[in-house]
Amino acid sequence: MKPIVAIVGRPNVGKSTLINRISGRRVAIVDDMPGVTRDRLYADCEWCGKEFTLIDTGGIDESADDISRSVKRQALDAVELASVVIFVTDVKQGVMPGDTDIAEILRKHNKPIVLVVNKADSANRDNVYDFYGLGLGEPILVSAEHGSGVGDMLDEVCKGFPMSDRDGTDKPLSIALVGKPNVGKSSLVNKLLGYERSIVSDVAGTTRDAIDTPFTVNGKEYILIDTAGMRRKRDIDARSVEKYSVMRSIAAVKRADVVLIVTDATQPISEQDEKIAGLVHESGKPSVVVLNKWDAVEKSTGTLESKTDELKEHLAFMSYFTSVSVSALTGQRIQKLTEAADKVWENASRRISTGLLNDLVSQAVSATEPTARKGRKAKIYYVSQPGVCPPMFVFKVNDPRLIHFSYERYLENAIRRAFDFTGTPMTLKFSGRGEQ
Repeated sequence: MKPIVAIVGRPNVGKSTLINRISGRRVAIVDDMPGVTRDRLYADCEWCGKEFTLIDTGGIDESADDISRSVKRQALDAVELASVVIFVTDVKQGVMPGDTDIAEILRKHNKPIVLVVNKADSANRDNVYDFYGLGLGEPILVSAEHGSGVGDMLDEVCKGFPMSDRDGTDKPLSIALVGKPNVGKSSLVNKLLGYERSIVSDVAGTTRDAIDTPFTVNGKEYILIDTAGMRRKRDIDARSVEKYSVMRSIAAVKRADVVLIVTDATQPISEQDEKIAGLVHESGKPSVVVLNKWDAVEKSTGTLESKTDELKEHLAFMSYFTSVSVSALTGQRIQKLTEAADKVWENASRRISTGLLNDLVSQAVSATEPTARKGRKAKIYYVSQPGVCPPMFVFKVNDPRLIHFSYERYLENAIRRAFDFTGTPMTLKFSGRGEQ
């Protein structure tokens, strides 16, 4: 297991900017408003041949509200997991009472601590001497925004870490959870992991970022990506942090291997559920529709069949969908989520031999030939499968314009009947014999 490095500190001292700088990408949302980061954000990083997992945490303060208490608990849990702790302070503000309180907490955990004084690019550096009073050793001056001092900091952080020997072939399956606010995505994440990874609240919008968490089931590695709830575009203030949260959710879909589309089983499928499913479909990602809160559904004979029929009606554009009914509250059928994710990923990765594929298409054409258009009839010479994830099939024909969309659908259904592509979209392309 890679060493874990936790970043802690008060709100708005630059922790998220620092994690973006270390990881080399925008892992965390950065905003001048304190408290934007709430959950723990994970990023796999490397420095001079040494790999580690970086955890960004919400700012620790002493506010009495439930969210602030949950943020503090999340941060302290990260410290417990960590091999090294990066304690970030702000040289512009100097040593604040909150810094002293955090330093006292960290000393009790008896972990290696790297004291970082951030924002040192434009402030009076004389203030740095005050930070010796925290009793955590020599502070390291950095500017997370401009990158100065970050290399020295990482040298100190990684000095006891082993060199990496990974060959890159054991990439874990990444699974993103998407859906409207308050359908239970974060609760599902916590239940899957077996501990409170994401803050759960009845307040919509508690999760603000796309949060990656590695975990293992029966010896198999996965990465779970919890995303912010996606509201209708017209309901989102263009100037708000939520706008960036939704953008990160969309980006999470694009980088995930499999997407779990989480819905509230106690509510009818809504227009927004359809739009989120459409986003996943258009991204070409294998997916599973999750009917969460199944424990709260009033059940009678045919309840599940009725809900499935409702899905078929609203998700007609992705008739290949598969669904799982679960309860994040009780843990009912939670294990089915990784099983279903594995299955749809297997289907999306399926490659059919050219011989089998051409036999199948030949039989389908013999059963139902293309309809003539303007006195000409389409001829299919052969078909191949050049790609997977999603599966792509290329048909060589005499004239692509002669293939009606209804016949394209007929060919897709023929392939799906013969081979299991449940849960994954597929692409059919038609080209003339001389085209590539």
